[in-house]
Amino acid sequence: MTNDLIAKAAIDRRLAEIVTPVIEDLGFELVRIRLMGGKTSTLQIMAERPEGGISVDECGAISTAVSAVLDVEDPIVDEYTLEVSSPGIDRPLTRLKDFETFEGYEARIETDELIDGRRRFKGMLAGVEGDEVLINIEEGTVGLKFDWLSDAKLILTDELIREMLRQRKAAGIIDEDQFDEIETDNGSEED
Repeated sequence: MTNDLIAKAAIDRRLAEIVTPVIEDLGFELVRIRLMGGKTSTLQIMAERPEGGISVDECGAISTAVSAVLDVEDPIVDEYTLEVSSPGIDRPLTRLKDFETFEGYEARIETDELIDGRRRFKGMLAGVEGDEVLINIEEGTVGLKFDWLSDAKLILTDELIREMLRQRKAAGIIDEDQFDEIETDNGSEED
């Protein structure tokens, strides 16, 4: 069964069953899937490589493969738009391994039930212990069972941005040569 942080609604879980094998065959992992309403529905799929990261071309390849399978299976009655993207820097945390990977970074976690009188926890991720996600909040370290979570995402911080840029540069996703040099002009002109 698909974890409900990856696929919340019943239709999302059904869609995840259909698209997960396609995404995995291409060498990627499904991070999240949501069918969002509106004038025209949008099927939003977030995916990445097992080691993290995904390029625009890879999103395009997933989109093409997923579209073909969805055309055959036809699980969505109405017209819809397919949107395939990376999880982004302030990404949703949908798998137990995400909480290990991003240990030491700030996150916001919500639970289905009240835990110690609250549903929202904001603090530093402190890893995983068994089936519990650990988070350091002002009162100390709290262990939350993964099954209790209804939503979790990283908080955008300078430290997180620096780490993501470092990872992308190391993976060769960012080529610094493609950026123009930024010249600073202190207002003095040399002739």
